[in-house]
Amino acid sequence: MYSKIALSIGGSDSGGGAGIQADLRTFMALNVHGCSAITCITAQNSFEVNCVEPVQKETLISQLDTLFSDFNINALKTGMLLNERIINATALKLKSYSIPKVVDPVMVTRTGSKLLEDSAINAYKKLLLPIADLVTPNIFEANLLSNFEIKNKEDIELSAKHIIELGAKSVLIKGGGLTDMQGKDFYFDCTGKRKWFINKFINTKNTHGSGCTLSSAICGYQALGFDLIESIKRAKVFIERSLEESYKIGSGPGPLGHYQSL
Repeated sequence: MYSKIALSIGGSDSGGGAGIQADLRTFMALNVHGCSAITCITAQNSFEVNCVEPVQKETLISQLDTLFSDFNINALKTGMLLNERIINATALKLKSYSIPKVVDPVMVTRTGSKLLEDSAINAYKKLLLPIADLVTPNIFEANLLSNFEIKNKEDIELSAKHIIELGAKSVLIKGGGLTDMQGKDFYFDCTGKRKWFINKFINTKNTHGSGCTLSSAICGYQALGFDLIESIKRAKVFIERSLEESYKIGSGPGPLGHYQSL
């Protein structure tokens, strides 16, 4: 049943809505076996993050080496990497893995709250983007990566070009941070291919972990053997249906109900 394997490299969400927990739920929904390498541990619930503790570099590298020494991993994604030290270690290891790599640059939440140290932004640009097959920033993260303030559809397309110039093979900018772009994501790659993915907007406040889920769904579909464009298309449908099944468990935004697609 679980003949393919996907790896998530990111942070643990103690509330279970985002991060590694959301990624593993997504992989399972796609009938993909999920592995994880933890970069940091958080103490959070549905409305606040009280603590973020990064793991030691040696611990992260040991997780990766141990996994790849035994498992035939078909695709991987990165999530919350937190600081320059973790980004450096991750990028160095990922260079040697010739499998699809989805980089979700977890820098800023959809509401604008920063999720990494300032020095890490340049490390993302110099070390991680050049080895990424796909980068999946939200509007605020695209602003940081491209040094460009996005205000409309045209700005999204221009920002995507700047991100490709940093070395990424392709980019998918999520438009949900702009009111009139909800449900609309822009794809652009190093060959000049461009495409707007437009899906139904699901009006729910329970969106915690939606960015993590999108990138992990793309990763999961690639692990199953679908090409990148088809993986994005299927992942967008998966997100739409998972948002339809989202639920509330605390005082803040709840998680997605990860849709069982198979």
